[in-house]
Amino acid sequence: METFLIKALQLIVALSLLVFIHELGHFLWARVFKIRVEKFYLFFNPWFSLAKWKPKNSDTTYGIGWLPLGGYVKIAGMIDESMDREQMAQPAKDWVFRSKPAWQRLLVMTGGVINNFLLAIIIYAGIAWYWGEKTIPFQNAYEGMDFTEAAQSLGFKNGDILLTADGQTIDSRNRSALYNMLEADKVTVLRNHTDTVTIDIPDGIVARLPQNDPFMSYRLPVFVKQVMPSEAAAKAGLAEGDRIISVGDTPTPSYTELAPALLAHKSQPTEIGLLRGTDTITTTATPTENGKLGFGLMAPMEVFKCDTTQYNILQAIPIGASNGTEMLVTYVGSLKHIFTKEGAESIGGFGAIGNLFPAKWNWRTFWEMTAFLSIILAFMNIIPIPALDGGHVAFLLWEVVTRRKPSEKFLEYAQMAGMFLLFALLIYANSNDIYRFLIK
Repeated sequence: METFLIKALQLIVALSLLVFIHELGHFLWARVFKIRVEKFYLFFNPWFSLAKWKPKNSDTTYGIGWLPLGGYVKIAGMIDESMDREQMAQPAKDWVFRSKPAWQRLLVMTGGVINNFLLAIIIYAGIAWYWGEKTIPFQNAYEGMDFTEAAQSLGFKNGDILLTADGQTIDSRNRSALYNMLEADKVTVLRNHTDTVTIDIPDGIVARLPQNDPFMSYRLPVFVKQVMPSEAAAKAGLAEGDRIISVGDTPTPSYTELAPALLAHKSQPTEIGLLRGTDTITTTATPTENGKLGFGLMAPMEVFKCDTTQYNILQAIPIGASNGTEMLVTYVGSLKHIFTKEGAESIGGFGAIGNLFPAKWNWRTFWEMTAFLSIILAFMNIIPIPALDGGHVAFLLWEVVTRRKPSEKFLEYAQMAGMFLLFALLIYANSNDIYRFLIK
């Protein structure tokens, strides 16, 4: 129960901050263009509010709703979730949304998304400034690296531990380490934990590599971070901190070997070898049809010994921008899996989001997760679905290009359709959470 409450509290605090910052973006741009904002609410308030107040000589009522599913600003003369047809039927005043030029309305609608992305950058910069940036020395990654096909064609092999480039130690703290390594003539690696191997690097290889090729990644030992209730891992007795070292007769020094091994034994009771502390034990588990056991992995930073680099505030700002951009690109790239059967089944609601937070309050992890959720919120809101900011933006861009406004009746119908779709997705996502908790 304590774990649930801690995770729930972190989720509520994070979402409250993100929603406030998002709606503040709409609010501030509306005020810049002298558009009347009638309401500014944290959370929704059907039937009643937990608190509300209207400052003297202000057109805006500020409040806190009881339904923690988001928040909103009610902008005068805008077709939104309030569906205020009475106001829309009145002649457009100079202080209403629909009377303003398209470029001003566009800034008002993108203000929330911009704020969320900027918040993520600020948080990442703050983390780099306050806690420093953690890096994993290549020599501390005791299972070595996994290499792409392009890297393997040069002579690298999965499991190689990077040592030197032209006699100089390859330092993971150097952001140009990969570039410098590929510009060297010779790279030395430790192979099979015993053999020192020298790899010749061809001239000009950087220019010939596939665009956006990651070249290599940390080879991650399979340590269990958390076990999903009622899943195969839980039924087999796996516990936090266990390392999975074999599946059947197949050794699994890293996740690279684990994933295909589990898939090869899908839907079959299979012997799983574990390292628990210093003890080697075995248990039996049945991977799903998709080759899953139902557990979370420890991240590389949690497995390997890290070095920490400290930055001053000016140095931290570009670090924050880089980390925010990288996280956005990574998240967008991962969305392609949603359109698979397995991806659709993995969609979760508030329960799944809450489980991303640690069982014990940790401020660094809290801020990292908040920044990540801020990026998710920014991207999801810019998707061109009616009722989302992206839907309004799409209609405004249509207006800019064609010089024709969509009819208000059309916008009303689109708003209702979008709200219906979002409500259906919300029900589906949270139903998945309930199903996984109660049935699986």
